[in-house]
Amino acid sequence: MPENVDEPWEYCLYIPNDLRAVTISRRTLRVILTMHGLIRLVDTAELLATELISNAVRHTKGPAALRLRWSAGVLRIGAWDADPEPPEPPVPLERLADMEEGRGLALVRACADLWGWQPLAREGNRGKVVWCELAAVA
Repeated sequence: MPENVDEPWEYCLYIPNDLRAVTISRRTLRVILTMHGLIRLVDTAELLATELISNAVRHTKGPAALRLRWSAGVLRIGAWDADPEPPEPPVPLERLADMEEGRGLALVRACADLWGWQPLAREGNRGKVVWCELAAVA
């Protein structure tokens, strides 16, 4: 059990463009949250990370990364990919039952406290991060 759950931390897991990396990302997230004493966030965080990472792997051609950051009682989950194009807007929740694909960001919007995306351009690297936040409820 961690000594201080209030201490901020950050992890980044770089993954190849391979659907098997989604499972690896999900399991890595579970271990990290468990080791930091945040087991109560694991189920929702796994769902959110799975949707973000699977979108990054399915809809882009290059590598991706799972980014986790804990600060001030908030877990931020991000998926980086090398494609600078914005993600497709989430579908309305009432249309989810009829869809076979394209539900990911709608689930993220429904389950996260906050979500968004931002383009990146740093040191010649381009891409974007699609992120969401979960606040730890006492």
